[in-house]
Amino acid sequence: GWVALVLLGDTWAALGIAAFLAVSSTRVVFIGHDAGHQQVFGSHRSNRLLGLAAGDLLTGLSFGWWVPKHNAHHANPNQVGRDPDIAVGVVAWTPEIARGRRGLAGFLVRHQAWTFFPLLLLLAVSMHHKSVRSVITQRTRAAFVEAVLLAVHFGAYLAVVLWVLSPLRAVAFVAVQQGLFGLYLGCAFAPNHKGMPIYSSGREPGFIRRQVTTARNVSGGRLTTWVLGGLDHQIEHHLFPTLPRPNLTLAEPIVRSFCAAHELDYCEESLIGSYRRALAHLREVGRADSFETAPELDSGELARSASRQ
Repeated sequence: GWVALVLLGDTWAALGIAAFLAVSSTRVVFIGHDAGHQQVFGSHRSNRLLGLAAGDLLTGLSFGWWVPKHNAHHANPNQVGRDPDIAVGVVAWTPEIARGRRGLAGFLVRHQAWTFFPLLLLLAVSMHHKSVRSVITQRTRAAFVEAVLLAVHFGAYLAVVLWVLSPLRAVAFVAVQQGLFGLYLGCAFAPNHKGMPIYSSGREPGFIRRQVTTARNVSGGRLTTWVLGGLDHQIEHHLFPTLPRPNLTLAEPIVRSFCAAHELDYCEESLIGSYRRALAHLREVGRADSFETAPELDSGELARSASRQ
């Protein structure tokens, strides 16, 4: 992609290369995700080196910032107060977060089912910002190494873009590449847990029930597996996070049979169906913003209500 940009030169056709690089960057992030789960190599050091290359050097995302956050999510998926993926942010995933927001924040919450996908265009920029902030605030040797790798990434990225393209086309290139990068990332992760039951503090099911009931598999075969980087087998991935991506399909019939025998809800939806459930959940949560003194709403029941719709 980068070679094609240099050969193509200063032309608006470069925006097509930007779209290609957005997809390529997400594919690299999938590899970094697998390295973070120790799926690729037998040694922790080798997986870390791959993660640093895929994250900090090639995509500008801090491996050291992302891994602890993602591990916290895996340990407590959809657990209020423990899962960083449903913590306070622009998008409210629980009624408790949505309730009481006013002004622009309240407007966004009330319309978050409509603004969710447009907001994903800013996801990559947000992750870059959090990555840089993380390495700056730490005073460790590992953070210094990541800071150098991030500096090399952003320096080389901007140098090539500004060398090949005029300022206006350069700005357009960065906007398209980073916007579609964030959109693809968000669309790959959104089907996994959004719209599934959310457990409030104090309601903590056992490990297997927690991992199975909060996750959703996505049907669609090999093409879907490729597009989602193996995350379509989310239930198996959460039960066995170090299992290499190619083996998730082999584990599926075993896990499905176990869930049936123990009356565990094994959820599987099409990709479009999973987005529909996630948006229905966002719509229901957004309605909680209109309550100032409403009784506490159970997030798990709300998610199940949204899924039935």
